[in-house]
Amino acid sequence: MNAYVTRVTRSRRPGTLLLIVGLIVLSTNSYAAEGSAEKRLSITTQNTKQQRDSGVAGIVTEDEFGALVSSGERAGSKRAAAQLKTTSPGTQSPNVDFWFYTADVVLFNDQDRDGYFHGIDLLFDADTYFNIAEVYAVVYLSYEGGPWNEYAATENFTIFGSSSDDDYVLVTELLEGYPAGSYDILIELYDAYDDAFLAWIGPDDTSELAFLPLEDANRDTAVIPEVIVVNRGGGGSLGWMLILGLGLTAAARHRPSRCA
Repeated sequence: MNAYVTRVTRSRRPGTLLLIVGLIVLSTNSYAAEGSAEKRLSITTQNTKQQRDSGVAGIVTEDEFGALVSSGERAGSKRAAAQLKTTSPGTQSPNVDFWFYTADVVLFNDQDRDGYFHGIDLLFDADTYFNIAEVYAVVYLSYEGGPWNEYAATENFTIFGSSSDDDYVLVTELLEGYPAGSYDILIELYDAYDDAFLAWIGPDDTSELAFLPLEDANRDTAVIPEVIVVNRGGGGSLGWMLILGLGLTAAARHRPSRCA
């Protein structure tokens, strides 16, 4: 009876061990899946173009967002969609009193020279039919045609009618969470008084905001060339002459002497 019980106990041990191993594997996979959701980090400096041209230091912000959403439909941002009650094909703005006149992008910082940059210098000009308006902008990136991901937002700033002297500038360095690929940019304009959605400009409106080769700074690492030092030894012709002289001296010492 004791022998039978012993055999049963031993037969259950492998199953228990497999169960424990399975639980460990599942928990590890779950943790890895959660860890793969890489957060997004960036640093942005913002001011008006006039201030930057005058050497005035801009406002610096460090932004952290959730993992990049790369799959799904890409329409407008969820924030703007919540305010838009009706949409129609060809509509450029939910408010005819505001619009974007232009937007321009200059990419910088490609340390490994692979064609993908982690710096975005974004300039845009928002206009209005009013003489003056207080607004702010929210800026998004879309990875490979996927949904819009917010990456920066401005402080409140003032626009003056259709003046070209109120251009605003955002200079951003992507630090983490942006894999190498093709990105598009969307800019949305909001009323600083009541947060009402006013206007947008994106890749469908200007090619300046489309197909931008970007990656984060963690992936943009300079490749240090490997230096191989070859030590051939010797001392040139002088070294060979010294070796030959030593050889002749040694031969002379071992030469048998002649008797008279």
